[in-house]
Amino acid sequence: MTDGKETKKSEASFLKAMKAVFWSFLGIRKKDDYEEDAAKLNPVHVIIAGLIGALLFIATLVMIVKQVVAK
Repeated sequence: MTDGKETKKSEASFLKAMKAVFWSFLGIRKKDDYEEDAAKLNPVHVIIAGLIGALLFIATLVMIVKQVVAK
């Protein structure tokens, strides 16, 4: 049987990866936070979070351009 704590821990670590990627996209990370993230976060989660962040960024830009061009 799997423990519910393991599932919550992996979800929390993916959410932490999403948060780390978001702040990295903005470019405002403290060195201490970066070093802590590098030591604790799963690289696979960071890659997936980065891809999701990039897709959201591109989708946002496309929507903005469509709004501007439509006017």
